[in-house]
Amino acid sequence: MTSAESGKSGQGGKSGQGGNGPGEPDGGARPDLAELQRRLAEFARVRGWEPYHTPKNLATAIGVEAAELVEIFQWLTPDQSAQVMDREESAHRVRDEVADVLAYLLQFCEVLGVDPLMALSDKIDRNEKRFPVT
Repeated sequence: MTSAESGKSGQGGKSGQGGNGPGEPDGGARPDLAELQRRLAEFARVRGWEPYHTPKNLATAIGVEAAELVEIFQWLTPDQSAQVMDREESAHRVRDEVADVLAYLLQFCEVLGVDPLMALSDKIDRNEKRFPVT
């Protein structure tokens, strides 16, 4: 499935907006997670892509898109990788791949009924116990 077919790119054209972090342009209001999940689900539904959005396919897509993010940094030195957001061309590629990974992750969570923020909070709690400050 191509990026256009997956519904991950071009989700309303707001990739990178609302961030204000390094390499992120100032945009409109920052969307919330539930709204993004709703938009992704609707994007897939109206195109008839729901049958393809199985946990296996979405997990695979997350890995593929994560690999595309890694590819940007593959042969860079540590110093070059720290400056990747300074060039608009590479910054744009990073933002697009981050959006692709996040889009598939949010769709994956929606299909399986996982609350990604609660899952992350719980994981941080476990890690704080597992790796105490000494």
